[in-house]
Amino acid sequence: MRPSPQIVRTIDAFMKLRSTLPGKVGFVPTMGYLHEGHGSLMKHARTENKHVVASIFVNPTQFAPTDDLAAYPRDLDRDMKVAQGEGVDYLFLPDAADMYPGGWGVSGHHGGSRVEVEGIKGKEAVARPGHFSGVATVLTKLFNIVQPHRAYFGQKDMLQCVVVKKMVRDLNFPLDVVVCPTLREANGLAMSSRNSYLAPGERLKAGIIYEALQSTQRLYQTGERDCEVLRGHIGDILSREPLLSMDYVSIADGMDGGEISGKIDGARGANISLAVFLNGVHRRTRLIDNIDLPGV
Repeated sequence: MRPSPQIVRTIDAFMKLRSTLPGKVGFVPTMGYLHEGHGSLMKHARTENKHVVASIFVNPTQFAPTDDLAAYPRDLDRDMKVAQGEGVDYLFLPDAADMYPGGWGVSGHHGGSRVEVEGIKGKEAVARPGHFSGVATVLTKLFNIVQPHRAYFGQKDMLQCVVVKKMVRDLNFPLDVVVCPTLREANGLAMSSRNSYLAPGERLKAGIIYEALQSTQRLYQTGERDCEVLRGHIGDILSREPLLSMDYVSIADGMDGGEISGKIDGARGANISLAVFLNGVHRRTRLIDNIDLPGV
């Protein structure tokens, strides 16, 4: 049995620890409530690095005022088991007071420094104003604290991966961004901490999201390049499930997240992503997913 990760709770303590670590450091930043998707990132990091660090921090700067930050699922015992099982060496658990002294990272508080990654054009950025600035800000802080050689992210959050890669490139962070495939439940639903909000029957019905993405990918592979046709196809499939309501469907460039109008360049390809609301018995849950439309 693997040893439990060493828990580090403050920035100062982690930076002192970091100065003692020789060799490559792999880093998996998370907001906790870990699942097999997070575990796959940790497993990948374990194969490539001498030391593996994971962080758990529910970051207030990426939540909108209308989001329920307090309701985000938390379970440290579960998280410890996942991290231990995948061979994580160090679990960094800062609190908001340490990460954002004076409360400037909390909604409604001003001051402090925020990171804006310009030129990100995706529909997810439009749907969630301020979200990616919050992501970029907390990752800038975490990268400076952890000083990893590699950082690991899941493809489910495609536009987030675009943002992180651009930020790392533009700000000359000396690290590699490693994007790993999305892990899925048996019915194809992308693994997410937010899936815990769904009742069992709702979770099963949400499998239609990936079904719609795969069907649209197959239509593309038969030669369809018209974006409106592809968006309409995915919308038709999702409309069969009355629990779902559409937020957006995006067909975008995989490099900058910019929306494609007209026809897709078949040589370049694209990425199709979506956000839907599942209107469940207990709450309304926003789910995202995406799939590549590869160049040929």
